[in-house]
Amino acid sequence: MTDQPETLLKLLCDKGNLGAEDFVELFDKTAAEVVGKGNRNPTCSIRTAFRWKSGRTRPEALSADTRRVLQAMFARDAAALLAPPPPAEDPSAPAFNLEHEIDMTAREAHDDASETAAASVSDTSLDQLTDDVASLACVYASLPAIEVFRRGRTLQEELHNQRDRTQIPAQQQRLLVLTGQTMALLAAAAFNLGSFDNARRLARAADLYGESSRFEPLRAYADGMLAYIAYFTGMPAEAVSKARRAQAHGGLGDTARRRLRAIEARAHGYLGDTDSARQALRLSLDTESGARDDLHDGIGGEFGFTDERLAMSNSSTALLIHDAGQAEQSARRALALVNGKPQAARSAHVLGGAAADLAMARLLANDVEGAADALTLLWDIPPEQRVTGILVRTGQIQHFLARPAYRASILPRQLRDRVEEFTRTASTHQLGSVTALLSLEA
Repeated sequence: MTDQPETLLKLLCDKGNLGAEDFVELFDKTAAEVVGKGNRNPTCSIRTAFRWKSGRTRPEALSADTRRVLQAMFARDAAALLAPPPPAEDPSAPAFNLEHEIDMTAREAHDDASETAAASVSDTSLDQLTDDVASLACVYASLPAIEVFRRGRTLQEELHNQRDRTQIPAQQQRLLVLTGQTMALLAAAAFNLGSFDNARRLARAADLYGESSRFEPLRAYADGMLAYIAYFTGMPAEAVSKARRAQAHGGLGDTARRRLRAIEARAHGYLGDTDSARQALRLSLDTESGARDDLHDGIGGEFGFTDERLAMSNSSTALLIHDAGQAEQSARRALALVNGKPQAARSAHVLGGAAADLAMARLLANDVEGAADALTLLWDIPPEQRVTGILVRTGQIQHFLARPAYRASILPRQLRDRVEEFTRTASTHQLGSVTALLSLEA
């Protein structure tokens, strides 16, 4: 008995002597005719053609336009094409499969009705996308940054497909907001992976979506991200400017203002403006008006700014203005708050950042043993969760321990080697950030 091809698509290509290159050429030509000429046409590569023929792609994974092109090429819907072919014809069997034809007709009628009905998308689909974006923001701290980026890319593609399907203003508005929120999460993930230029582009894209949708909290978050990137790339004056511009947006709640003032405080500290840094730090702690917004408070998660993140940020500011006592106090508070949460809810970023700040504060007081004790919290952080903020801090510690005063001492040398190994074994996506801010050393 001859083996059946994996899919009906492969069977039809074999019968028509349609090789992979010919398939791709026909697909592109049909796409131009069915969808129209433009940059948003679906495309197909030789590798994709082989994957479709082998049955390794599910029909629902294809975009609506891709399914339309395949339908036009073979007069069959994608579900049938990507499924195994029907059994070889039996001479005693009827030549016409009535049930199959009815099923095909019903599917085609449903697809046609969906496309020719009022250009809109299901409210249920929009609700699900809203939940998906909020869920990604809320689990952000517990996931490796690369996984956040992958999930964000999937959401971005789905949102793009949905925006092409509706002309209803309210739905377009909602999709713009969701796309902007997804761009903001992608920007944060790119930053944590050490890809600063791309993080900046994604943050600007989020800002544009916020502007288009008239959603001011999203613009404030994006500007805050741009300020943060400027700070970590050695442009503190720009960081101050971006943080202040972000605070000028309307409709912000207390959480947004705490976040932006904490970022501004660190930028002032980098500039050596101790008075302005202390003032911004105080304002970050005293923001208690009760105001809320739909992004930082309504969704929260990565869009929020928890008490432990605030304490960790303020410990870094204290180090920048050479206040080791305040730095230790804030770092210890951050660690107490994060360790008071269930294991699954603890942020590796906060845990590692606060531990490193505590170690640096103790090194400034020449307490090497205390620094070693603080750093024990770092060693169990998985390589894929050693994000930019942690690696920059450990890089500063490594640089500090390389000073001539420590070269003849055993414990500083052991700590320096351990920190170097911690950095070296981090995810390769993050290694570019290690040398970023040695100039921030307190």
